[in-house]
Amino acid sequence: MKSGDRLGHLLGPRLGRRFGWLWGAYGTSALGTWLAFGAFPLIAIRVLHAGPAEVSALSSVGAAVGAAVAVPLGPWVEFRRKRPVLIAMDLVRFGALLTIPAAFVLGVLTFLQLLLVSVVVAAADISFRAASGAYLKTLLPAEDLLVANARFESTAWTTTIIGPPLGGAAIGLLGPVATVAADAVSYLLSALGIRATGGHEPLPERREVARMRAGDLLDGWRYILADETLRPLLFNTALFNGLVMASQPLLAVLMLGQLGFAPWQYGLAFAAPSIGGLFGSRLARPLVTRFGQHQVLVVVGALRAIWPVGLAFLGPGTGGLLLVMGVELGLIFCCGVFNPVYATYRLERTATDRVARTLSAWTVTTKASTALLTAVWGVLGVLVGPRTAIGLAGVLLLATPLLRPRRAAASLAEPEPTSNRA
Repeated sequence: MKSGDRLGHLLGPRLGRRFGWLWGAYGTSALGTWLAFGAFPLIAIRVLHAGPAEVSALSSVGAAVGAAVAVPLGPWVEFRRKRPVLIAMDLVRFGALLTIPAAFVLGVLTFLQLLLVSVVVAAADISFRAASGAYLKTLLPAEDLLVANARFESTAWTTTIIGPPLGGAAIGLLGPVATVAADAVSYLLSALGIRATGGHEPLPERREVARMRAGDLLDGWRYILADETLRPLLFNTALFNGLVMASQPLLAVLMLGQLGFAPWQYGLAFAAPSIGGLFGSRLARPLVTRFGQHQVLVVVGALRAIWPVGLAFLGPGTGGLLLVMGVELGLIFCCGVFNPVYATYRLERTATDRVARTLSAWTVTTKASTALLTAVWGVLGVLVGPRTAIGLAGVLLLATPLLRPRRAAASLAEPEPTSNRA
C-alpha cells in the first residue's frame, strides 16, 4: 500500500462541504473555549477579589444550575430543525460572554454577573451538544459517523494543546477579560460557519400533544434506561468522567502545594500528553475496522481505567513530573480512541427522533455527576489528604469497566439518512 493510500485509510473518506463547515465551526469554538480556559476564576480573583468559596461556586454551582436549566430544552430541541438551534445556541453564548468585557469596560462587572453568565453558557452548551448529535446523524450516512466523530475528537485535543498556551500569553499581555472576548467571537464565527452549511433540513414530525407535559422532561432518561446497552454505557461514562474530574483539583493542590511544582510544570504535565488524544482519535477508525466496535469499547474502556491510580504515587522533582506526564499520556490516548467510538455507538443505538432528548439527558447526567463527585472529593481531600483521595478515585476507576455493555448490539432498524455530501 502506498503512503498516500495509508494516509487516506487512516484519515477516512471526504465527508463533503457541509460537514467541512460544521467541522470548521466546531474547531473555531473549541479553540475559543481553550483560549479562555481558567478566565472566569482569574477574573473573579484578580478583578472582583473573590474568595475561595466564591471561586468554587463559580464552577460547581454554575455548571449544576446550567444543567438543571437545560433539562426542559432537550424535548424542545427534539421537535425543531437542528441547524437553527445550533446557530441560536452559539449566538446565546456569544451574547452572554460579550456582556463580561462590556461590563468590565464600563466598570460595573459583578460576581453575580459572572455566575449568571456561567449558567447561561452551561445550559447553551448542553442544548448545543444535543442538537449537534441529532444534526450529524441526519447530515451523514451511518458508515461515516465514526470518521466524523474521530475528526471532532482530534480537533478537540489539538485545540487543547495549542489553546491554553496562547490563552496564557494573551492573559499575561491583555488580561483574562480579553480571552473571554475572544471566546465570545469564536461562537459568533461558529454560528456563521454552521449557517454556511446550507442545505435543506426537514422539519421533525410533531407530537400529537402540542403542549409539553412534565413527564416529557424525563423522556431522554426513560429511553436510555430502557436500552440494555445505553444504560450501562451511561453509568460507565458518568462515573468515569466524574472520578477523573473530581481528582483534578486535588492533584493541583498536591503538585502546586505540597510537592512544590512550578505553575509552568503543572501546565506542561497536562498540555504535552494531549498529543496522545490526537493520535488515539486517528486510530479509532482503523481499530474498529480491524477488531470491531464492541471489542474496541470493551478493551480500550478497560485500559483507560488503569492509569489514574498511578497518580497516588506522585513524588517531587523530575521523576514526579514524568510520572504525571506518563499517566496522562496513557489516559488521554485511550480516551482519544474510546470517545469517538462510544459517541458513534450511542448515535447508532438511538432512534433519530430521540437523539436530542437522549443526548441532553446524557450530558445533564454526566455534568451533574461530575459536580457531585467533585464536591465529595473536595471534602475527602480535607479529611484524608489529597494523595489518599486521589488514590481512592483511582481504585474506584478500576471498577468502571464492569459498567459497560456486556455484548454487542445491532444498530437500530430505521431508514438511513440521505447523504448530503457536496
